[in-house]
Amino acid sequence: MKLIHHSAEIFGEIKIGGSKSESNRWLILKKLFPEIKEIENIADAEDTKVLRNALQSDSRKIDIHHAGTAMRFLTAYYAFSKGKEAILTGSKRMQERPIAPLVEALRKVGADIEYVKKEGYPPLKITGRTIQPKHIEIQANLSSQYISALMLVAPKLRQGLEIKFTTKLTSKPYIEMTKAQLESVGIKVEWFDDETGIRVFPCRRIRRTNVVVESDWSSASYWYSMAALSKDCDITLSTYKKDSLQGDARLVPIYEKYFGVMTLWHNNKVILRKKTDFTPPEVIRLDLNKNPDLAQTIAVTCAGLKIKVKLTGLHTLKIKETDRLVALKTELKKCGVESIITDDSIELVAFEDVWQTPCIETYEDHRMALSFTPLALTREMEIKCPEVVNKSYPKFWRDLEYVGFNIQP
Repeated sequence: MKLIHHSAEIFGEIKIGGSKSESNRWLILKKLFPEIKEIENIADAEDTKVLRNALQSDSRKIDIHHAGTAMRFLTAYYAFSKGKEAILTGSKRMQERPIAPLVEALRKVGADIEYVKKEGYPPLKITGRTIQPKHIEIQANLSSQYISALMLVAPKLRQGLEIKFTTKLTSKPYIEMTKAQLESVGIKVEWFDDETGIRVFPCRRIRRTNVVVESDWSSASYWYSMAALSKDCDITLSTYKKDSLQGDARLVPIYEKYFGVMTLWHNNKVILRKKTDFTPPEVIRLDLNKNPDLAQTIAVTCAGLKIKVKLTGLHTLKIKETDRLVALKTELKKCGVESIITDDSIELVAFEDVWQTPCIETYEDHRMALSFTPLALTREMEIKCPEVVNKSYPKFWRDLEYVGFNIQP
């Protein structure tokens, strides 16, 4: 699919779908606590639909395709569901993504989980049991979703659950999100004094309630990138909160400081405009340990503006839908950008003009398609397998056409 925006000026109002991260947590909690009657503004992302269907399914074999969150959350959920027998599987890439830290932690407290094929990886055979651990230890530097998975099931345990981290914690904002969602329905959660663990207290029932999902800040990030790369813009995005639970809301100060994109608040909407007389920095250095999902977007923004940048704290990107660091380096090269990657960083070091249309491979990774698209404000781009955006932002291409992008299949 080829696309370009001829004027590079973007004006319009976009309704962004609900946060996938919030929605998936609410789906697990709603299953555990029927007092949650309705989830409003639930994400229309493919990942959320996969999780919802799995929770409603009576099938023994559950295929979650590319949905990593569903794999981790369901592993813990099924392990504590007495009488439930499930084969939890996924796509080829999902079967290459490690699940051992969560499985081994659960096994040590009595869970019945077997690896069907390769040790340490899906598919999993899970036989639910009534187990009542008070303590559990888990590796915390690979994926925060392992910890969130345990936190979500913890309130239903007789003594709650103390979760001790055996390594340094990564992506802390996602743990804070889980904590805040639990607390919002009356479940008590406490960090250990030294933040080497977290305790979720038991809760048999919660008050009857409906919950509202905030729109997705990760999806908003692509519009911030477009604002930065545009000649002029006035973009309204809804529906958001100033006190967001989502860690990716950090993009607001980042894009103002480094790219001159102002965020104006009007009720529950954000309005993006460009600062006048803004001069971007020549070099940017950012630690994204707490917000690694912003890395692709920021790297591509810098590529479009020819700003040298070093992004660190990205060790988790190697086990995502693809090895995102390798994918970024490969696809940026097609756009004339030389970069250096390590196990946890990427650095953009040189730029040259490329005359042919870059054809971006997406590697079955929604964020590769979404993050490279804003470059179409500066030149024609080609995105392979554009349907991959359905994982998190199904109406992305329609929204682009609405603001003037010319898209050719």
